[in-house]
Amino acid sequence: MVYVVIVYDMEADRTHKMLKFLRRYLTHVQNSVFEGEVTAGTLAEIKSGIDDLIESGESTIIYRIGAEKMVDRTVFGDDPAADDQFL
Repeated sequence: MVYVVIVYDMEADRTHKMLKFLRRYLTHVQNSVFEGEVTAGTLAEIKSGIDDLIESGESTIIYRIGAEKMVDRTVFGDDPAADDQFL
């Protein structure tokens, strides 16, 4: 397993496509930011899907971290990744 943080910058009228795609795999934590733990195979699927969605002038960055326990994560305010946030 690998922990990833993905950030993207797309045309405003197209962001819903990336949002819908990444929600299948990761937790949506900010407007254009997702994070979570995935397998190497799932990460390959995500990369392929992103490559299919991105158009000229848009970008996506994937930060790959060895494991979630290696992340020093500090949240100010409500944590959208907290399990108790979801019904």
